[in-house]
Amino acid sequence: MHELLIKEDGDKAGLYADLVRALDALTEGEPDAVANMANAAALLWEYLPDINWAGFYRLVDGELVLGPFQGKAACIRIPVGQGVCGTAAETRETQLVADVNAFPGHIACDAASVSEIVVPLVEGDRLIGVLDIDSPIRNRFDADDCKGCEALARLLAPRIAGR
Repeated sequence: MHELLIKEDGDKAGLYADLVRALDALTEGEPDAVANMANAAALLWEYLPDINWAGFYRLVDGELVLGPFQGKAACIRIPVGQGVCGTAAETRETQLVADVNAFPGHIACDAASVSEIVVPLVEGDRLIGVLDIDSPIRNRFDADDCKGCEALARLLAPRIAGR
């Protein structure tokens, strides 16, 4: 077991730097994608404040399929191009949504979710899936969250690519 030294002092950039180091330690040398996604979801769930869902959707046969997560039961399949997750998959760009109720075509898996960040997981030119984090607080996610979650996605993508 790894001892995780993560500071929770309000320094968001520092928190994400700690999360990247912890995720690196947890997943280094582990070839199993499910195990790596499960540990990543648990890490985010434990240390990111004010969230109500953290997990993954994997690209399987052209659609997003639920992967390891922490939080309430979720939608199992999401078409690419639909909702926040599908939009992130289609555009391969991080989606930062201050109010999901204002997002055209939002798919409500948990009515308590109000804001969301979804980061595509890409290795080379291949989309693997998305990292999805929800919050019950409007405007919960900002540019620091984008930068931090994108760093986590860059680290994790080759460790879940399954090649």
